[in-house]
Amino acid sequence: MWIATFRLAIRNLLLHKLRSFLTVLGTILGVASVIAMLSVGEGSKKAAVDQIRQLGATNVMVRSVRPGANGDKSGDTSSSGNASGGRTELEYGLKHEDLRMLEGLANSDLQAEQLVKQIVPISLLRKNAQHGTKRIENSRLLGTTPELLQVKNLKLARGRFLIPADLRDLANVVVLSEGAARRLFTFEDPIGEPVLLGDGAYRVVGILKQQASGNATAGQVGTEDLNEDMYIPITSARSRFGERQRIVTAGSRSYERNELSEIAIAVGSEDHVPQIAEMVRKLLHTKHRNDHEYEVIVPLELLQQAEHEKQIWNIVLGSIAGISLLVGGIGIMNIMLATVTERTREIGIRRAIGAKRGDIIRQFLVETVVLSTTGGLIGITLGVSIPMAVTHFVGIPTITSTWSIILAFGISVLTGVVFGVYPARKAARMNPIEALRHQ
Repeated sequence: MWIATFRLAIRNLLLHKLRSFLTVLGTILGVASVIAMLSVGEGSKKAAVDQIRQLGATNVMVRSVRPGANGDKSGDTSSSGNASGGRTELEYGLKHEDLRMLEGLANSDLQAEQLVKQIVPISLLRKNAQHGTKRIENSRLLGTTPELLQVKNLKLARGRFLIPADLRDLANVVVLSEGAARRLFTFEDPIGEPVLLGDGAYRVVGILKQQASGNATAGQVGTEDLNEDMYIPITSARSRFGERQRIVTAGSRSYERNELSEIAIAVGSEDHVPQIAEMVRKLLHTKHRNDHEYEVIVPLELLQQAEHEKQIWNIVLGSIAGISLLVGGIGIMNIMLATVTERTREIGIRRAIGAKRGDIIRQFLVETVVLSTTGGLIGITLGVSIPMAVTHFVGIPTITSTWSIILAFGISVLTGVVFGVYPARKAARMNPIEALRHQ
């Protein structure tokens, strides 16, 4: 009986090919839009979550904030005017005494309990980098320690990273990021070659693999191309360049003093990250009269917030796309109601020769399910193709998950059943005598 009903449904739908296609078009677009929008949303949010995760879910980072940045309008952070020559020197941010204070966490009982594993200082300098005729203006030069490699999840492509002997000997060595090596050396082998940083020559000892742009070190997250960073021993940075930088603008010259740009703290486990972050905030608050000159960044909190926003974003996108499925379902119900009216005499004949109400309901429900299923399958094909095209032509990452395909297809079939019940019940309730009289 079910096979015969299915064949009858196919035959009836093929009698009006154009009308059947236009009926399922709403379902096709609805399913495709659900899959495509969820794929684009999932891809963009996953990229953001991955960038935050690369910061280290078990890290706590403290960064210096220049007065005036992040909307801070307080000009009394730690600035002082130098009367000689009318030059001013702006002093702000983290200091070496902050580092020593935080290092007390690693030397206390917290270290024995593996709550704090490592504390890494970072000093950001802006220096011109040059090799031969190739030059990078105001490149990001980071003075740091060997532990940064593990704390920041950096990966070596060739050579080595900084070692303790480099810090002890104030060695003129530098590790280049992938982008910096490409800009300065193009197709040459950088290992062992000299690079001019400021007024001093440094020997290249290692090359890092390409990083995601969200894997920030010093400076604000996501605002710099981190694949052009250069790393030197922090002792060499202090000895060669000092802690005061000259800022030259049109018609004026000023100086800034920022001892440390960032202090990265590696925590033993994610469970202890909130506890250590709160301790860091309290310790720094006792040393700084202005909390605006530093910020405490907890990637774990950012990660949790990003994942929460990702869920909300998927719900919003799915709801918007689901409206198309709702419209498609209404279209199916509208056409089926018209079909019931057209086939009133056929229904009367079937009832007269012994068909029960259940048989009539099954006939129209099968037709509705065939329409919605066909639209769902075509919509899946279109919905999977759209994200692939977006990734290929626009470069936006997309992720088409299995659950989004199942969800969209399931909703399309369910919509067909729900919106097909009323026309089917209306057809089954017809009086056979009145149906036979229908012209």
